[in-house]
Amino acid sequence: MGTHGTHRNEQEELLRMLLIEQIDKLIEQQLREWQLVRDNYAALDEARYREVILENSLDKSRIVLQYNPKRLRSSSAKIDAASLKARPCFLCSDNQPQQQESVVWDKLYKIQVNPYPIFSRHLTISTVEHTPQRMGGSIAHMMRLAKDLNGYVVFYNGPRSGASAPDHAHFQAGICQELPICSELAGATINLLDANSNGMFGSVTSLSRPVFQIETLDIEQGEQWFNDLIDVLPVKEGHDEPMINLLCWHEGNSWHITVFPRRKHRPACYGTGEDQFVLSPASVDLGGLWAIAREEDYNTLTLHDVRLILMDVCISPEDFEVISDKLYEKYHT
Repeated sequence: MGTHGTHRNEQEELLRMLLIEQIDKLIEQQLREWQLVRDNYAALDEARYREVILENSLDKSRIVLQYNPKRLRSSSAKIDAASLKARPCFLCSDNQPQQQESVVWDKLYKIQVNPYPIFSRHLTISTVEHTPQRMGGSIAHMMRLAKDLNGYVVFYNGPRSGASAPDHAHFQAGICQELPICSELAGATINLLDANSNGMFGSVTSLSRPVFQIETLDIEQGEQWFNDLIDVLPVKEGHDEPMINLLCWHEGNSWHITVFPRRKHRPACYGTGEDQFVLSPASVDLGGLWAIAREEDYNTLTLHDVRLILMDVCISPEDFEVISDKLYEKYHT
């Protein structure tokens, strides 16, 4: 690498360090000056946890159950057109509390403290302009954010895949070490679909929810594999994109992109009646951290229930195999 390239890399690293410093100061300021944030992060410090283990002959995966009553508004959010039209967009600056501050990233997104946290540091990253929640061509933005937010996992919930604000484009981010799948995938059984000197693209069927996994040294390669996947995923009538949840983090020199295709927004057991749960799984839940708002749900949820919920909202094994076969044929014929 020439002197110019080295200097550019040093500048980029300095900017990343400054961004993390700005975010740290933002979190400290919001905890100090915004009572809601202070109370909800204090409540998270006292949260109760228990684990269930999903295990088979190949791999095992931890599901961490977190009793978190403050997340009820997200778990029960109404996302039908009439409900969205009736409420102001809570991600637009004009409608946010006076106390809510932000750090602007690349003039496109504002990074804010999520006042209803699941992680010890939980960020909301929304577009400055009001635009619908769509992945579109934003995977490169997500990858760059993941690299700049060292130690965080950036995640995306599709507009009908767990997003509580489908009317405003946004990501979220939390501490990578607090999401089980980020470490589990390193030892998971991956069925290779494509590989080259820039990384690999594969499928994982052994973690009790079907997963497509991209690991790459290069943004353009990651974008290409992701777009190839989106091109073959089914799009339901009336939807603008496939139903997906998405995780992205950067570690060492590589990006890790985890895609969960799904078929339903909420499981059949969703509700407040007998044998029902107020659970609306999204990216973080599929990543292994379930924020459970009702104490009765936290106390009664079993391993069997977890398996049924995952089977209900995730794409079927049969459809996952069909999609995997299409991708394999694309790269090997």
